[in-house]
Amino acid sequence: MRLVLAVAILVMLPAAAAAQDPVPTPTPAPEPVIPLGATAAGLPVGGLTLSQAAALLDSTFSAKLAQRIQVRVAGTRCHLYTRRIGLVFDALKTARRANIAANATPPAPDGTRRVDVPLHVSYNGNRLARFAYNVDLRSFIRRRSARLTMTVRRMKLRRARMGWSIDQKALAKRLDALLADPHAERIIRAERERVPPKVNANDLRKQYPTVVTIDRAHFKLRLFRNLRWSRTYGIAVGAPGYATPTGRFSIQNKAVNPPWSAPDEPWAGAYRNEVVAGGSPENPLKARWLGVVGGVGIHGTALDYSIGTRASHGCIRMHVADVIDLYPRVPVGTPVLIR
Repeated sequence: MRLVLAVAILVMLPAAAAAQDPVPTPTPAPEPVIPLGATAAGLPVGGLTLSQAAALLDSTFSAKLAQRIQVRVAGTRCHLYTRRIGLVFDALKTARRANIAANATPPAPDGTRRVDVPLHVSYNGNRLARFAYNVDLRSFIRRRSARLTMTVRRMKLRRARMGWSIDQKALAKRLDALLADPHAERIIRAERERVPPKVNANDLRKQYPTVVTIDRAHFKLRLFRNLRWSRTYGIAVGAPGYATPTGRFSIQNKAVNPPWSAPDEPWAGAYRNEVVAGGSPENPLKARWLGVVGGVGIHGTALDYSIGTRASHGCIRMHVADVIDLYPRVPVGTPVLIR
């Protein structure tokens, strides 16, 4: 038993001794040296190792790149603080970029490899876009389309207004180039662009070349041309129980000496459910007809004394001479406002 133990100890001793022998440390590879002639943002880094070049770049450009950028637009000044967009200047990556570019460049006759690389700068693109948006917001003037408000007395036209805005994407692109350029002035000027309104006053004039309004309270029909008052005519409107409908309508149809289809109503008397020929003395629709809504329209009347009163069964009565004068001035489709 003792002999076996002794042999085991003798066998283990060489192995333990071998385990305590020092392991040789591998010799690190020499750091690359950037070829002569290479520059980064105009700063010579050729002949330096990567770490030496990185240290030189950092001491030369870090403070400059960290400076704020001022954007001037329309009398306002906005400041872009690089820390707020997470800007990072990586000097070592810039040195590596210079080394790679120089080695890929054919040498000049003097043996140098003349190449200049930009600085390696990164930032949060969404934050930069947000800054450009805020610059636009501070100088932005919203465009305003023209608007028409119709009343029975006048056409109220609110004129359009030109808008002004900067090109946010173009501004962000200019800032992107400036952020990596340590030699550029840290002040830029952005120009606003005109933003035309969707609808202007001339568009509304073309859309509403003619408008008719019915003022029931004052028994007036007004004609507007190009949104300006043109003529006023006296009228009669619906009697109590047969009120002329109110609202926004349009001229549906027109006729000269129209026939009258008497309604199935007691007030139609002997003509109930009958058709009275146009031009007949018994036809109450004298001279002209301009249909507005349902059976209600604008027409002439032989009862001149009724003008200025509530006398009709819903229609708008006019003097014969007036309705003849109005007729050619009002095409089908003309808006009619009744209040």
